Amino acid sequence: GLLGTVYRRGNLSFTPDGNSLLSPVGNRISLFDLKNNKCETLPLATRLNIVCVGLSPDGSLAILVDEEGAALLVSLIGKCVIHKFYFHKPVHSVSFSPDGKKFVVTKDNLAYLYHAPGKKREFNAFVLDKTYYGPYDETTCIDWTDDSKCFAVGSKDMSTWVFGAERWANLIYYSLGGHKDVIVACFFEENSLDLYTISQDAALCVWQCDTELDGLKPMPPKDAAKEEKAAEDDEELLEEPKGEEIHGKADPSEQETRNKVKYSRVAKYFFNKEGDFNNLTAAAYHKKTHLLVTGFASGIFHLHELPDFNLIHSLSISDQRIASIAINCTGDWIAFGCSGLGQLLVWEWQSESYVLKQQGHFNSMVSLAYSPDGQYIVTGGEDGKVKVWNTSSSFCFVTFTEHNSGVTAVTFTSTGYVVLSASLDGTVRAFDLHRYRNFRTFTSPRPSQFSCLAVDSSGEIVAAGSQDSFEIFIWSMQSGRLLDVLAGHEGPISSLSFNPMKCVLASASWDKTVKLWDMLDSWRTKETLIMNSDVLVVAFRPDGKELAVAALNGQITFWDHENAAQTGSIEGRHDLQMGRKELDKITAKQAAKGKSFTTLCYSADGQSILAGGLSKFVCIYNVKEQILMKKFEISCNYSLDAMEEYLDRRKMTEFGSMALIDEGGGGDEGVAIPLPGVKRGDMSYRHFKPEIRVTCVRFCPTGRSWAATTTEGLLLYSLDSGLIFDPFELDIDVTPSNIHKTLSQKEYTMAIVMAFKLNEKKLIQEVIEAVPSSEVDVVCSSLPDLYVEKLLEFLASAFETSCHLEFYLIWAHKLLMLHGQKLKTRSVKLLPVIQFLQKSIQRHFEDVSKLCEWNIYNIKYALAISQQRGMKRAAEETPGDEEELDSDSDYLM
Repeated sequence: GLLGTVYRRGNLSFTPDGNSLLSPVGNRISLFDLKNNKCETLPLATRLNIVCVGLSPDGSLAILVDEEGAALLVSLIGKCVIHKFYFHKPVHSVSFSPDGKKFVVTKDNLAYLYHAPGKKREFNAFVLDKTYYGPYDETTCIDWTDDSKCFAVGSKDMSTWVFGAERWANLIYYSLGGHKDVIVACFFEENSLDLYTISQDAALCVWQCDTELDGLKPMPPKDAAKEEKAAEDDEELLEEPKGEEIHGKADPSEQETRNKVKYSRVAKYFFNKEGDFNNLTAAAYHKKTHLLVTGFASGIFHLHELPDFNLIHSLSISDQRIASIAINCTGDWIAFGCSGLGQLLVWEWQSESYVLKQQGHFNSMVSLAYSPDGQYIVTGGEDGKVKVWNTSSSFCFVTFTEHNSGVTAVTFTSTGYVVLSASLDGTVRAFDLHRYRNFRTFTSPRPSQFSCLAVDSSGEIVAAGSQDSFEIFIWSMQSGRLLDVLAGHEGPISSLSFNPMKCVLASASWDKTVKLWDMLDSWRTKETLIMNSDVLVVAFRPDGKELAVAALNGQITFWDHENAAQTGSIEGRHDLQMGRKELDKITAKQAAKGKSFTTLCYSADGQSILAGGLSKFVCIYNVKEQILMKKFEISCNYSLDAMEEYLDRRKMTEFGSMALIDEGGGGDEGVAIPLPGVKRGDMSYRHFKPEIRVTCVRFCPTGRSWAATTTEGLLLYSLDSGLIFDPFELDIDVTPSNIHKTLSQKEYTMAIVMAFKLNEKKLIQEVIEAVPSSEVDVVCSSLPDLYVEKLLEFLASAFETSCHLEFYLIWAHKLLMLHGQKLKTRSVKLLPVIQFLQKSIQRHFEDVSKLCEWNIYNIKYALAISQQRGMKRAAEETPGDEEELDSDSDYLM
């Protein structure tokens, strides 16, 4: 999944049922389910950033077009790519006809009509039908009539053209003027040829047509054989088929327009007279309710009722330009996308409330941390924000904005209810996840920029390393007081890590040393480990017995810190595989020589280590064997810099790389090359590409997933073993039929063991749910130790989806009660499984407890009302009836 980013650029689209929203995020598509409050990123990606999305009327297909005009035809049901097509030029907009048979694509000053892909398999899904000529400048928008007979195209030349999807005898194609700026949107009225056009200078023209849709007359049929031969002759000359060419006329003669469809402008309205807000950037129209929504560069939006142009309300939702607007099928929800800050908002205009309000980090994310139960992720960004995300819904539910500068490190305490963040503004802040407030602020005696952060396993001691004074500051969480300042390093502190099992702090520095500090001993430095190169990151294994250190020379070394002995090393430089930047004069291979890993993390069981750095790859190594197990490519988006391995010959000219020429801007001083160490390029350039990098990787405590903060956003990778046949100690007698036979003979323990040997999730579930709840105790006590662990892991994953809550809770309770002591001896190995189980139970506990509290409140309310009524009735009736009334109220209680 992709978290942390909700919208980048391109048009938003509601699904036909109106309950879900498609949002382009870089080169991927996120689907926001607004009814169930969930978000998922589709497992497909274009080569470059997506600029427009066309959704079919039935919601099963979508066309995604990237910056260069490469298109993917995607099935939203199967969530897979069906067909790839290249339009050769950047595309401005894509729109399906309401009947789903055709779609129009606008690029340059042309409109292309294609046959929409059908339900049957076809060799070429994109068949060109007609090419429409008319506008002089680039086309900007499309809208269809309800019966799919005609469509309108707006242009930057301030004109709008109405074209027929078929040839109509009484419709000639001419332009509608009347505007003084670029056309932003055009909309047909419901079941009519009447048209609204909206321009960038906030003007609306209302066009009335003298003909109804039924009044369009079809063309008399031509000689088909002649037409086919002419088309074949044309196609021999052309490189690519252009279909039937249709030319519109900008100023047709009076004779040509006689007895033809005529448009007349009946009204012209202006949205606002103030000069500041005149830049209209996006619009959407709901035909059934006649609701027009317009968005402006200042973040203001207006709701108008057409055709009378009555203002319903006007609101400001952002201080950035509104880039896209969409209305759902019922006309209740309006979606807004603001690309400047990466905001996505869904507004219910009748109740004036937010259905969805999400915003990612608008600068790079720098750091992340998992909560101890794996339910939440906290991220810190260069924009100074600290955000907490829910891993199951992918939504951010709280943002802390107290920092005045970039956040460099974030972490959770062991309880999971406190988030700590370090920043370049010279503060470390503690946030409470119960009341959502900043309850502690830790500062140093003289201002320091904090580059790293660590908190001990008890959550009592907070440590932060400084970039400028080379010191480590230690505070008490309880009192907020500065306890100590650890000096000794001779370079900036790059990383801190507490031993999970002891009160020992490891600090890494650019002075080529790792120092170990004993927090309980007054002697301060316990040990100093000398490295060959500047140390960038240090991490303890979850059991605290090993230390991993990544240095500037690309090596990852492993240390037994008790004896200050090195136990192994991995040469990671060759696996980093950097890409070549646009402005680089040397090859990617040469550039990678000086590169290294900047972030490390052990897996939950301590057997593997994740490493990431200034490249598009995250490597996972086996610690014991010291070999590379897998490389994850975190992005395939070529809109980012340092993605290409080799020089792209298409971008080379006789004067050098096109990137250099573009950025030089034609100044006398020649090419402006950015300073070394500049992270994002010079913002004053006309174009700059963010560089692909992995800033932080973390394993989930449950061991089921890991996350990485990257230039793309927050990426989540999880173990999904549902599709893999992965048997365990399988022998010839273990078959589904034998398992069912054993189950029918009521040999439940044997059936469970056999099901785990076959290791098919559905079969295991079937066997466990067939065990009567009265037999659970007996089965648990007779299970072999090896299968106890496997059953616990299965229960943890079953809690995520199953509705048999009490039944699975009985299983978990009996297993832990009967095998608790044995499990305790292997607690380090079992910790991820136990935490996974805790996460699943905790989530249900939160949901059910809310429901219970609400029901208790409702019952109390009903009782109070009934008692009041009973007292009133008692007062009205005669004293002789009082006994009968009391018995009634007792019955109600």
